[in-house]
Amino acid sequence: MPELPEVETVRRGLTALVAGAQINKVQVPYPKAIVSDLAEFKEDLIGATIEKIDRRGKFLLFRLSSDQTLVSHLRMEGQYSVEPAGATPHKHTEVIFNLADDRDLMYNDTRRFGRMQLVKTGQENQVVPGIAKMGPEPTESDLTEEYLAKILAKGHRMIKPFLLDQANLAGLGNIYTDEVLWQSKIHPETLTNQVSATEVANLRENIITELARATEHHGTTVHSFSNVFGEVGEFQNELDVYGRVGEPCRRCGEPLVKIKVAQRGTTYCPKCQIKK
Repeated sequence: MPELPEVETVRRGLTALVAGAQINKVQVPYPKAIVSDLAEFKEDLIGATIEKIDRRGKFLLFRLSSDQTLVSHLRMEGQYSVEPAGATPHKHTEVIFNLADDRDLMYNDTRRFGRMQLVKTGQENQVVPGIAKMGPEPTESDLTEEYLAKILAKGHRMIKPFLLDQANLAGLGNIYTDEVLWQSKIHPETLTNQVSATEVANLRENIITELARATEHHGTTVHSFSNVFGEVGEFQNELDVYGRVGEPCRRCGEPLVKIKVAQRGTTYCPKCQIKK
């Protein structure tokens, strides 16, 4: 699943390509991709201009001139592409936005898990469940050490699924959770209320730094992620633990191992990351 760096990379690409474009027509080859009423979805978008594209966690927010916001979640393998008007849709194209400048913005999804919803701008925080309950963004201003320490201390849960829970913190997925736990020398099964104050401070700093680094490298391509220009990410070359099971830890040389934590494959160093 695309995580925050990949979604932010897509947002930046879409901003460069379609910000300011007007939508003339909408085609929906796969109606299940639309959460809103389909007829209203298609009608309400006609004539609207894409003024800008924001992001909240793993959601893309297309801000429209009609005072509406198109909320898009890529889920497992959703991708956008910009094509000449009338181009043949891809095998798994689910939604086509026909733009007034003779281009088509296509949403393609091989797994068909991605969803779109049209809401009044400003109401996404109330009406989109995944956004309404979302925790702070992993930035210096939003993710404070006090907040992280407080929610960790009051929990009694393994830290990996805690970090994956978007209600606690926005944007982290399986890849970057493994990375920041390794960087912080925290075992993925450590209970949240056992994390020390020093570990909280290190974890916060590593979360913020790692996601920023990954974004600057255009995200990680593990299976099929590519941006709107068709380019793959570069951060897979920077990963310290994810995808490196059996290889030596870059800190101590111990072979990395892989276990299941909350049904998710998890790679860590058994020497550096000691379970409490």
